[in-house]
Amino acid sequence: MEYTFQMNNTMHMTLRQLTLFKAVAEHLSFTRAAADLSLTQPAVSIQIKQLESNVGMPLFEQIGKKIYLTDAGRELYATCHDIFARLEALEMSLSELQGAIKGQLKLSVVTTATYFTPHLFSEFLRLYPEVNIRLNVTNRIHILERLANNEDDLVVMGQVPEQLNVQAHQFLENPLMIIAHPQHQLVGKKRIPLAALAEETFLVREIGSGTRLAMERCFASHHVELKTGMELGSSEAIKQGVIAQLGLSVLSQHTLTLELASGVIRLLDVENFPLIRHWYIVHLTEKKLSLVARTFLNFLLTQTQQVMNQNSQFLRNIKPL
Repeated sequence: MEYTFQMNNTMHMTLRQLTLFKAVAEHLSFTRAAADLSLTQPAVSIQIKQLESNVGMPLFEQIGKKIYLTDAGRELYATCHDIFARLEALEMSLSELQGAIKGQLKLSVVTTATYFTPHLFSEFLRLYPEVNIRLNVTNRIHILERLANNEDDLVVMGQVPEQLNVQAHQFLENPLMIIAHPQHQLVGKKRIPLAALAEETFLVREIGSGTRLAMERCFASHHVELKTGMELGSSEAIKQGVIAQLGLSVLSQHTLTLELASGVIRLLDVENFPLIRHWYIVHLTEKKLSLVARTFLNFLLTQTQQVMNQNSQFLRNIKPL
């Protein structure tokens, strides 16, 4: 069924046209929008031209090889957000009235969490196959922006923000480990004093990273000055740097499964480590969670450890050498 929105006696637009317009506006490309929607570019162009005819003004302008939204296009794009948000809310409300666990679940997770969350998503979707997870993966700074703007149902992060009014639920341990190249001189030593690492170069995540903040606080609390080398933007880059013998680092144990199993990275037995932090599922305090969001939250709080045990049994048996 195609829905038509009649704005006045002359302007009307269909939900399909708005869907196509929103895709083009987000990609700023007819070709990519068509590919995203599994349509041909001419089919998309025809619908957009019809929409522009109905609106009575151009929605896009082309400058060189690039297209841009016109003022009218920007207004319509903002309206599209409202329309589709209301339709999503309607779908969720109808599902709740039916008592059905189905519909969209909007999640954001910090990049480090992608090493374990797929196992959780897989099990949750096995239990509730009619849920559609829309996942955004980004760094902590952007996570905080999305949380403040209420762009997601739930957020997975390792450090609860103090500046926002949120509800945070702890659901999984996050041990931070000091890692080294297998040939590093400290590999194999027992109970290494933290002060012994003062002359070692550490590879660190970007400023704002929860892992970096926890590492810096630990060293500072023991009056050990941290000697930082390269600043890298991902756990994968950090691991490659350690493998290349550029320095030591501190990473979540959840990111190290393959490297520890293959022996290309080793854990150091250092006093005060591992640092035991936790993963949290977070939402704004005043946010009314949908039935799907409440179900996923309960799933994390009650079944995470069981899922992780099934998928990471061997990792817990790895000890510093």
